[in-house]
Amino acid sequence: MEMTQFDTATATAIEIDRLSKRYQTKDGPVLALDNVSFEIAKSEFIAVLGPSGCGKTTLLKVLAGLEIASQGEVRMDGKPVRGPNRHTGIVFQSPALMQWRSALNNVLLPTEILKLPADRSKKDALQLLELVGLSEFANKLPHELSGGMQQRVAIARALVHKPDILLLDEPFSALDTMTRSQLNVELLRIWSDSKTTSMLITHSIPEAVFLADRVVVMTPRPAKVAEIVNIDLPRPRTPEMRVSSDFVRLTDHIGRIIGLEYV
Repeated sequence: MEMTQFDTATATAIEIDRLSKRYQTKDGPVLALDNVSFEIAKSEFIAVLGPSGCGKTTLLKVLAGLEIASQGEVRMDGKPVRGPNRHTGIVFQSPALMQWRSALNNVLLPTEILKLPADRSKKDALQLLELVGLSEFANKLPHELSGGMQQRVAIARALVHKPDILLLDEPFSALDTMTRSQLNVELLRIWSDSKTTSMLITHSIPEAVFLADRVVVMTPRPAKVAEIVNIDLPRPRTPEMRVSSDFVRLTDHIGRIIGLEYV
């Protein structure tokens, strides 16, 4: 399987152009990202996969405008990213919900910050809670929800202001295997409805293959692009696909990229 070239006929949502990020520490400079380049098409679902500590989250933070690149540039719809913007929604590893606010009011938080119309925002928030299967829990506080439910609230919160880009930083890594698998299916259903351009950070090969259109495989720090693998599984994806020969072929191929590169 060869490296997949980006289809230039498809409209581009995100361009990552020769991106490098260097941190200054008390022990000297640390290079987290090294000359990373790839593109994401509109409505595409990309997974960025690599070993823990390789710089995946740093990449997401630069895309979100939370970190400044040392070299290179990130462009969204052709415009350089200079800081956080309302067109991007983010889901972090921890749901980071406000404990004194109900599920509904946690989802509404971005609309309050952006001063969006209250009535319309509440309607959108309730629709999202229904979409993630939590409509009957709208008035529950976070401590009354399971970890998986809290992460669903976080996904709804990231989508409530209708962002063009959804960035997900290992949102299911703290969950048990069964809940994680269920939320993978849930996330695909939400993405299928919204077609929001999405990038998922993960260190799980099966998760990346199940969710993504393409998987960007990164090297250990400093992170470079080892290979971009096209996931040629049909959509809609189903849980049964996880045991198909094509799924096994793809997970094995990505595993070999990592294993052969870094043994």
